[in-house]
Amino acid sequence: MKIAIGSQNPVKIEAVKRAFQKTLGNCEVVNVPVYSGVSNMPMNFEDLVKGAKNRARKAIKKSNADFGVGLEGGFKKTKHGTFLTGFVAIIDKKGRWGLGQSGGMLMPKEIVKRVKQGKELGDVMDEIRGLKNTKQHDGAVGFFTKNLIPRVKGFETTTIFALSRFVREEMFELE
Repeated sequence: MKIAIGSQNPVKIEAVKRAFQKTLGNCEVVNVPVYSGVSNMPMNFEDLVKGAKNRARKAIKKSNADFGVGLEGGFKKTKHGTFLTGFVAIIDKKGRWGLGQSGGMLMPKEIVKRVKQGKELGDVMDEIRGLKNTKQHDGAVGFFTKNLIPRVKGFETTTIFALSRFVREEMFELE
């Protein structure tokens, strides 16, 4: 089974590999650089979904894989504050979609403000922490949870949510 992920981020690649192996068995994961069609840091839920679906669709098309996977992280503004959340879209060769969303974490207003001004969240986190390339390691989620929820685990869980559509296919085919 060949899985194409529309990302070059090693954290996302590892998360997808773990999720597929745990749910559907042995697989080969290839990364395919693709453009999401949305901003680097989506600022609303619709752009999160659009970006993830675009990545998945392009990855499967470019690679002729069995599944295409798109992962997108971004903000979702609510009346309670702005949350950092993730979204995973998986498409199979038949054109069926599996979708998953991470729980979400309230973000400090200063970080949201800096991202809205055009900075990428990873760069803001690098500045706060005095590190480089946070997004390819523990990211904001790992930092704020003291790595109780490592970034790779968060993406893995969200990918498993999206895979549930394929794991319990018979339930979805009843629609």
